[in-house]
Amino acid sequence: MNEVLSARLEIIGAFIGILLLTALVAYIMDGVSKRFIEKATKLIKGDPIHYFFLRHFLSGLIYVIGISWAISSVPSLKALASSLLGAAGILAIAIGLASQNALSNVVSGIFIVIFKPFSINDRLRIHDNTMTGVVEDITLRHTVIRDFENRRIIIPNSVINQEVIVNADFGDDKICKWFEISVDTHTDIDLAKAILFEEALNHPLRIDTRKPEDIENGKPEVTVRVLRVDEYGIRFRAWIWAKNSADAFVISCDMYESVKKRFDQAGIEIPQVPRFNLPDNEEPM
Repeated sequence: MNEVLSARLEIIGAFIGILLLTALVAYIMDGVSKRFIEKATKLIKGDPIHYFFLRHFLSGLIYVIGISWAISSVPSLKALASSLLGAAGILAIAIGLASQNALSNVVSGIFIVIFKPFSINDRLRIHDNTMTGVVEDITLRHTVIRDFENRRIIIPNSVINQEVIVNADFGDDKICKWFEISVDTHTDIDLAKAILFEEALNHPLRIDTRKPEDIENGKPEVTVRVLRVDEYGIRFRAWIWAKNSADAFVISCDMYESVKKRFDQAGIEIPQVPRFNLPDNEEPM
């Protein structure tokens, strides 16, 4: 009796020990791979999305192997597994139906890693432009996006793989910021344009994207045009280039402040009538 009890305790101990060892190995591997990703990203300065996906894949593989090993160490569970495998046809159908979404997410994650519509730290706008944020992580099941309020948006890979994505960092990071403002119809147009041009030109985050031939032809560094003149006022737009969308946002905020101060000094008034205009599609010549 004591021998039977001792044997059962050994089996239970081995089962628990294997599970704990599996968790420990997965934890160590996750920490090592995380440090490796940080070093590799700084050294190679490449796209870390492959490393992030591989990190989660290896963790999942370790748990599958460890749990399978633990089950095989218990004779009763091993016998149960063998009996279940006897009905492999029915079991395969049940697993297939139950794991359809899970497999879809894994396959979609693989497609994202291969075709790379976005990468870690890319700024995305998705779901009919209602969600915006920075890609923080991609796992076997989902993609993690950190919005600009520091909240995490968890999107299944199969869902984001079918979304129309606006990627501000895909290919060329440079962005042309449209800065628009209206003034009173009695305003001196040349004076208002000069103020907009000077404030945009003096911003430290602005970049010059002109080609040598553009400079030779006298193309200005910042383009300022009148979009329309109507009973509500004169609408101006300045096309300002920035290194990325984050810098473009800062430029826009600073421009509203500095231009308003310059307008006040020059006696230029901004119309008080609310405007509800559709977006314009004019491009600078």
